[in-house]
Amino acid sequence: MLLGSCSQKPAMTVCTLLAGGLRSPGLCAPTRWAPSPPGLPRIPSRPRPQLRPLLLLLLLLLPRSVLSAVFTVGVLGPWACDPIFASARPDLAARLAASRLNHAAALEGGPRFEVALLPEPCRTPGSLGAVSSALTRVSGLVGPVNPAACRPAELLAQEAGVALVPWGCPGTRAAGTTAPVVTPAADALYALLRAFRWAHVALVTAPQDLWVEAGRALSTALRARGLPVALVTSMEPSDLSGAREALRRVQDGPRVRGRLLCRMRGRGSVVQGAEDRVPSRVSVSAAVIMVMHSVLLGGEEQRCLLEAAEELGLADGSLVFLPFDTLHYALSPGPDALAVLANNSQLRKAHDAVLTLTRHCPQGGSVRDSLRRAQEHRELPPDLNLQQVSPLFGTIYDSVFLLAGGLARARAAAGGGWVSGAAVARHIRDARVPGFCGALGGAEEPSFVLLDTDATGDRLFSTYVLDPTQGFFHSAGTPVHFPKGGRGPGPDPSCWFDPDTICNGGVEPSVVFIGFLLVVGMGLAGAFLAHYCRHRLLHIQMVSGPNKIILTLDDITFLHPHGGNSRKVAQGSRTSLAARSTSDIRSIHSQLPDYTNIGLYEIRELRHENVALYLGLFLAGEAGGPAAPGEGVLAVVSEHCARGSLQDLLAQRDIKLDWMFKSSLLLDLIKVCVWEASAALRVPTPPSPTSDQLWTAPELLRDPVLERRGTLAGDVFSLGIIMQEVVCRSAPYAMLELTPEEVVKRVQSPPPLCRPSVSIDQAPMECIQLMKRCWAEQPELRPSMDRTFELFKSINKGRKMNIIDSMLRMLEQYSSNLEDLIRERTEELELEKQKTDRLLTQMLPPSVAEALKMGTPVEPEYFEEVTLYFSDIVGFTTISAMSEPIEVVDLLNDLYTLFDAIIGSHDVYKVETIGDAYMVASGLPQRNGHRHAAEIANMALDILSAVGTFRMRHMPEVPVRIRIGLHSGPCVAGVVGLTMPRYCLFGDTVNTASRMESTGLPYRIHVNKSTVQILSALNEGFLTEVRGRTELKGKGAEETYWLVGRRGFNKPIPKPPDLQPGASNHGISLHEIPPDRRQKLEKARPGQFSGK
Repeated sequence: MLLGSCSQKPAMTVCTLLAGGLRSPGLCAPTRWAPSPPGLPRIPSRPRPQLRPLLLLLLLLLPRSVLSAVFTVGVLGPWACDPIFASARPDLAARLAASRLNHAAALEGGPRFEVALLPEPCRTPGSLGAVSSALTRVSGLVGPVNPAACRPAELLAQEAGVALVPWGCPGTRAAGTTAPVVTPAADALYALLRAFRWAHVALVTAPQDLWVEAGRALSTALRARGLPVALVTSMEPSDLSGAREALRRVQDGPRVRGRLLCRMRGRGSVVQGAEDRVPSRVSVSAAVIMVMHSVLLGGEEQRCLLEAAEELGLADGSLVFLPFDTLHYALSPGPDALAVLANNSQLRKAHDAVLTLTRHCPQGGSVRDSLRRAQEHRELPPDLNLQQVSPLFGTIYDSVFLLAGGLARARAAAGGGWVSGAAVARHIRDARVPGFCGALGGAEEPSFVLLDTDATGDRLFSTYVLDPTQGFFHSAGTPVHFPKGGRGPGPDPSCWFDPDTICNGGVEPSVVFIGFLLVVGMGLAGAFLAHYCRHRLLHIQMVSGPNKIILTLDDITFLHPHGGNSRKVAQGSRTSLAARSTSDIRSIHSQLPDYTNIGLYEIRELRHENVALYLGLFLAGEAGGPAAPGEGVLAVVSEHCARGSLQDLLAQRDIKLDWMFKSSLLLDLIKVCVWEASAALRVPTPPSPTSDQLWTAPELLRDPVLERRGTLAGDVFSLGIIMQEVVCRSAPYAMLELTPEEVVKRVQSPPPLCRPSVSIDQAPMECIQLMKRCWAEQPELRPSMDRTFELFKSINKGRKMNIIDSMLRMLEQYSSNLEDLIRERTEELELEKQKTDRLLTQMLPPSVAEALKMGTPVEPEYFEEVTLYFSDIVGFTTISAMSEPIEVVDLLNDLYTLFDAIIGSHDVYKVETIGDAYMVASGLPQRNGHRHAAEIANMALDILSAVGTFRMRHMPEVPVRIRIGLHSGPCVAGVVGLTMPRYCLFGDTVNTASRMESTGLPYRIHVNKSTVQILSALNEGFLTEVRGRTELKGKGAEETYWLVGRRGFNKPIPKPPDLQPGASNHGISLHEIPPDRRQKLEKARPGQFSGK
């Protein structure tokens, strides 16, 4: 028989004796004796040796019921730091279970159960400490709730021999002294996702440690089963903005990869191996698991998340939202669970995208019904509000009962002897006990039910019944309803749920491989076909058409057939700008290879302002044919330079060229070289005469094959020689006075090193140094074309050396800046005009303002019937005496800003404000029939309602009361004055409306009979009261009325103050004035404390 903790030495001795002298360390370690029954002497904690025989004799004579051991069950959870967990009333749940168990144990002679409510901190480090402390005090432990403490709790419980029932751990397995109370949450969720084939999921957790750890544990468990959990994110902060950010991270989540999950089978065990990641198609999450308190239990984070999903359009059926915490308790179908959503239509609409998987109670049973029955049997306090008890009550009750059932079966299997914590945990798996809302345990695990709402969203329906252990998923009669009647998220490939299959987004590996081969084959075939077609097209274009390159005698007209110069122009690294432009056809007496045709065609497509356009090749006659004019030659045809070439310019000594012109020419030349180098075009050429090799680099002279092909470094050397030509205005190496053959030979075979000589007076030293770097013997020491361009630009310190280009650029920049300046000034003028127009229309009616802007006179206008509004502040003089000038200004500004906001929603026109007086008219300047009285009356009611809650900033305790007077009649309106013109009203109607205001009372709307008659004719439900005959200055006594409201007007109206006999109707009472302000008033007005 399993006892309480045996940590005390006397209890250990008694355990050993009752066991027949056989001590079980695994048993006695977690057990503890109960306190002595009433009426018996208390056994001292450390009895003296001479009392031990008496103690043993006393224990042998005690009845069996007294010898019953105490099994202490600890209920560990965040009861003190989480109010929603605390609403499960774990103390009442555990006490109710222990009471029923003790009643049954008294009949059967079993152990007596005691419960201990143990607090678990909400922070993870504190949770681990709470587990360690709890295991030393109990025989069995229900908990912990924080998943981060689950694995340490299992190890510590196994070491201590304490049976552990962790109902809050998502992926806990039965092993050692651990026995989950129901199917783990990860197994249930995986079974649901497999049934709907939703593989791509995202987890959103609340920011508290408990939920963050739960999300991590759940994602680890789902990934271990092969599901691609794309994202695990936390709502921080836990409000609507944090929910939006979390959902945006779900939308923009990471890409999902495929996986290969290997299983090794051996002796009935299944071991999951490592994952091999392979690319997959981009997938979007189909389900969002909300790891937080359910909104049905008052979870604010889930409420914000669902409202944000509705706001972002994610609750339209494209995503399904699965609550995590409902897997741990039983929610019942019906309208009760959705009562918290009744007053929030947006939340009710968003909840339509939620599928709730929860524990299933048998037909006709529910946690709420079981609570009601327990209260009726007086097992629960009669004042307990069952509506506020969380369904988690039943889970705690069931955990205690399962622990007791495992203990009973373990004792029965041991013949009533000692049992260990591992034996209790092992028998919990097969124990069958009466749960809180139905049978629990045994061979059949309690199934789950999938709840969903219908289109109206006012109740939960059972749609499917799910049993993860048996693997069945049956309809409960009501289909799942997705938002807007849609079909919900589409199914993912079934390979995600097959652990022996490589999942590539639903595509078989063989199909992927064959598709890859097909794509590669088609790409190679397309490339070959494109290459062939391009070559054929270029060949056709070379010999025919308007853009042909191969030219014949039919295409060329010779102006001087016998006077042409046959000097050759070489290509590549041997190109020189010294080619004579006086000849349009330059003959080449050797034939080019066939493969140069494509390169020549590409040269023809190149365009640059400083390069003569290449037109094509001239072919005439055949090899060995007769030497007729124009026949037997291969020549290059280029554009004719009418103004001459660079060589012609340099040769004309009468043209003076200073450094500015030379540097401008060289800069353009280097630009052309940079452009040609970027084209990376090399055309093989035949061997050249010695005179054409003066520009050739030494390494090219030594290698004829490399000379025909050319190199970029060789081009830099040629550029350096050309720079010497431009600077010195002479032929290459002219200052050495050597023949071309001698120069070429010395350059080809140093030492000594043969290079041109440039004096310092011909160019800046920086330019001479740059030329010498271009002449370097080693090709790798020469600068690149781009570097040469940068270095040459730095010689002139960034100044633009092309005079014409600089002039044109300055003109263009000035024109562009002038256009931008005119556009900017025009826009500023338009903005200022709009501001002026807006200010003018605020001071005068729009029609009057337009007339004044046009310069036309504004004639006074007669209006047959209008309604005027006057109001002022009661006791304004007293308030002014008690206030500073700036405080008076702030008061009037705040009050009339409030009034201005109100009149914007009515068809009225604000005439003016003078001091505390506020004047508004309706029916002018735009006539509105008889609506003017109703518009003014509605505006007056709105203003009176707003004044009831208005407070002065500097004296909030002093009320601000206004008097309002209304009158209807004819008047004349017109603009008065030229300086600061005003739109003024004239007539007896204005005076009468002012008298109605001055004879009124605080918080009252004083209305003349003419206005009442118009309101009655409109029949819009305005409510008036007869005030009686009132003396109006200059008018005599007239019948007046109070406007007290309107049918359908629900805004609060302040109650008028009671008038004391002899008191003034136009001031503030003495008791309403604060003491400090009263002193200031006494100084300003001795002996007088109220008045207008």
